[in-house]
Amino acid sequence: MTIELYVFPPSPRAFKAMSVANHLGLDWTMHEVDPRSGNMRTPDYVLLNPNMRMPTVRHGDFVLWEANAICQYLASLRPDAGLLPADELGRLDVTRWQFWDLAHWEQACMPFMLENVVKPGFLGITERDEAALAKGAELFHRAASVLDGQLARRRYVTGDRLTLADFSLGAALIYAGAAQLPLEPYGEIRRWYAELSVLPAWQQTVGMAMAPQQVAA
Repeated sequence: MTIELYVFPPSPRAFKAMSVANHLGLDWTMHEVDPRSGNMRTPDYVLLNPNMRMPTVRHGDFVLWEANAICQYLASLRPDAGLLPADELGRLDVTRWQFWDLAHWEQACMPFMLENVVKPGFLGITERDEAALAKGAELFHRAASVLDGQLARRRYVTGDRLTLADFSLGAALIYAGAAQLPLEPYGEIRRWYAELSVLPAWQQTVGMAMAPQQVAA
């Protein structure tokens, strides 16, 4: 039974699910949905995801939305890969960082993504909101300091083994250059992301994400 992923490939949220599926070697099919086309508002898609967002996964009769939840489901299909630890404390640690991703890291990266990637690359808007970027910089440095400190003591986010926490938090950095994320002071984040970026599944997914729009990272 093939796994179906409904994604807008350039989105970091889609990247999370796609990269995990690729890393695990799962048999999956991509259905492209584009927020600009309105195809996430069709009746058929709304039945799958009433939020009219993506990503969404359908696996037989099972349907799930929210990127980090999808990642956990995909990891459960290949438990031997260890992306979601089997022990309760290890699993909670990974889940904690996935929650932190949504509450802090994504919010810190989003102003730079919006002003430097989404507006000029997808909406044709060239004027930047400097006030939004200034506020975003404050959020970014606060969150980046936390993540950099965590990585100073570990190879990956939760320890010496690659987990879903790395895929969730690393996804935003595929646009680090284009978004002009101020990563210069954070050597541990840069070291960690350099390791993620050479993973075969990561490179495969970057190719899938960038191909539709040819956005330079």
